[in-house]
Amino acid sequence: MRSKILESHDSESDYAMSQTAVAALAPQPLDFEIVFDDGEPLESPWHREQMDLLVNLLREVRAEQRRADVYIGANQFVYYSVEQARQVAAEVARHGAPEVRGPDVIWIGGVDPLREREGWVAWEEDGRLPDVIFELLSKSNTLAHREAKKDLYAKVFGTTEYFVTGRKGRRLDGFRLVGGVYQPIVPEEGRGWLWSEQLGLFVGLWQGRVGDQESGWARLYRPDGTLVPTPQEQVAEERRRADEERRRAEAAEQRAQVAETELARLRALLTESDGD
Repeated sequence: MRSKILESHDSESDYAMSQTAVAALAPQPLDFEIVFDDGEPLESPWHREQMDLLVNLLREVRAEQRRADVYIGANQFVYYSVEQARQVAAEVARHGAPEVRGPDVIWIGGVDPLREREGWVAWEEDGRLPDVIFELLSKSNTLAHREAKKDLYAKVFGTTEYFVTGRKGRRLDGFRLVGGVYQPIVPEEGRGWLWSEQLGLFVGLWQGRVGDQESGWARLYRPDGTLVPTPQEQVAEERRRADEERRRAEAAEQRAQVAETELARLRALLTESDGD
């Protein structure tokens, strides 16, 4: 899998643990090495493109909103407790890879996004865990796995919003944490988009080309309904505007030349008339 979170829990206390309490769990130094890479590939080219797409769009949202306190991550381990990290390290030592699951893309506010990180370690982040999670379904995701993830994100992470998109953008579901339980986000009538209170925009499905793939994708839409652009779309839009400005300038120059030619002709006629 991609982002990594241990599937099993060591005790019921994991579920009751608040984010602010996480920071107190880390001994100094740790008596094991934290695992940050298991070498597992992404499931398909679509998963890679969709993950990169969401990361780029969220970065654009962060820039547009002038947020300097948001970390955006993908394809990395997320550790919420020392015992969880210790168990992952033990599984890697025994089997070479842990039995893990976790979110594909995360948005975390109230942190320094520029600090170098190999993964997300909650006790090194004052207990912060994801505010928004995006999950990409795969063939290996059973209904039981999906329900277990929702339970983890709600009871351990306290993640406010959780979005799930089907393979190749065939479906999109969203959930908001209400009273410790996820409730479905009601789609907007007509377009079927889901409003994110955390991001201040809509999440919706879109059909088109990303990279070399023509497919369905989860995209982000501003409140006015316009797409949050990818870097490639921004470059294309800038080129379009530059071409449009160039054409306007060329047309204005042509009109000026025509006017100058006409003025010269009228002056010549006036001169001839004066001579007569």
